[in-house]
Amino acid sequence: MSSLYRKCAGIVVFNNKGLVFLGNRVRFKNAWQFPQGGIEDGESIEEAARRELFEETSIKTAKLVYLDNTPIRYTFNKTVQDNFRKKGIETKGQDIYFSLFYFNGKEEEINLKTAIPEFNKYKWDSLDFAVNNVISFKKEAYKYAAKKFKPIIQQYLTTIS
Repeated sequence: MSSLYRKCAGIVVFNNKGLVFLGNRVRFKNAWQFPQGGIEDGESIEEAARRELFEETSIKTAKLVYLDNTPIRYTFNKTVQDNFRKKGIETKGQDIYFSLFYFNGKEEEINLKTAIPEFNKYKWDSLDFAVNNVISFKKEAYKYAAKKFKPIIQQYLTTIS
């Protein structure tokens, strides 16, 4: 993968109803997305996913169900690229590696008032909602995740019911 595309962990968390966790971005209205963030040097995809999930949502009680080693590339729009550039990060977009976690904790565990808040609110909704409500440049990546994870979620839920 090109160094102009940052390695990123995308975290899909589902609950016992088969709904996925979606956070609304702090600076945007109706900008729903999965928790995600950069994979640091020396970190595995799972380590980055767990770290980012905790940093953005305070969730620790989640079981890894599936880890996808296939990166899905998306390119940022100009505004996002410019924002990264202001932070000294030269990137065109991300190679996102999705992982799937089952949330087996209590709702009270979720706290968005973290050190650096990413989300101002959250909800549990369908994978279809996620695909239809994510920012346009991430839509194909979310379609990939939804197609890959829908049957895995359904199968997993049959094992716990």
